[in-house]
Amino acid sequence: MAQILAPSTQCQARITKISPVATPISSKMWSSLVMKQNKKVARSAKFRVMAVNSGTINRVEDLLNLDITPFTDSIIAEYIWIGGTGIDVRSKSRTISKPVEHPSELPKWNYDGSSTGQAPGEDSEVILYPQAIFKDPFRGGNNILVICDAYTPQGEPIPTNKRHKAAEIFSNPKVEAEIPWYGIEQEYTLLQTDVKWPLGWPVGGYPGPQGPYYCAAGADKSFGRDIFDAHYKACLYAGINISGTNGEVMPGQWEYQVGPSVGIEAGDHIWASRYILERITEQAGVVLTLDPKPIEGDWNGAGCHTNYSTKSMREDGGFEV
Repeated sequence: MAQILAPSTQCQARITKISPVATPISSKMWSSLVMKQNKKVARSAKFRVMAVNSGTINRVEDLLNLDITPFTDSIIAEYIWIGGTGIDVRSKSRTISKPVEHPSELPKWNYDGSSTGQAPGEDSEVILYPQAIFKDPFRGGNNILVICDAYTPQGEPIPTNKRHKAAEIFSNPKVEAEIPWYGIEQEYTLLQTDVKWPLGWPVGGYPGPQGPYYCAAGADKSFGRDIFDAHYKACLYAGINISGTNGEVMPGQWEYQVGPSVGIEAGDHIWASRYILERITEQAGVVLTLDPKPIEGDWNGAGCHTNYSTKSMREDGGFEV
């Protein structure tokens, strides 16, 4: 649990100014140890192979970090939507001819809903409507992440499109007048890739009992801090209203807070933050789970606590309201 302070004035629908020299997150941070080892080239064939692979990685890194802004006005927009399970995030990229500031400037797009569990094979087209824009911390520059919701070609929201109904509620004048605040506390667990066992835990075994791990520091108590910290900075770069982070009770478990956010902005920001976390753990070679009970037994669960208030609740007499 964490205290959530006053809301920021930012709006998810606009980007004020994107620096053309912004530096995207690099996978070098995850491979630094390997790279350091590769510099110590021995005479054996094994280490010579590692050195060659190192050069290949460096060339790919050069392209990933390439700043295209001096050469083209075009940007890359990553269209993001929620898949058929209701908890998975999907995305695809497209070129936009010039930088944009508002979702209304972006074209609608489509995808194969039969591949995401959102449409039958014989009628699989689903249309993406851009709804919120964030700066892209992975590609940098003027490139953007775009939160979308999904519709049939006839313009009807598909069954898994919960945002459409939420937008109707939040646009009601009575609701708008109450300025609803949300502060969302997202807990998550990091898992080892091949065994799907929490990061820092002995494979097939258990760490010491809970107690020393919450908000802790130390190699024997804190597992995955680089991921947690990279996510924090990436969210701030993107324009997400992230307000804090902390280590959680179970080792390998973390939490961050988004908000206070007003109305539907809360949903757009939490989903963008989840997508960024998925991408960072992908680069780190670690599996992310939002499972509310990832480990059975006397181990802390992972929730998404939501703090809520209205204008009437925040004013004098709000307790009675």
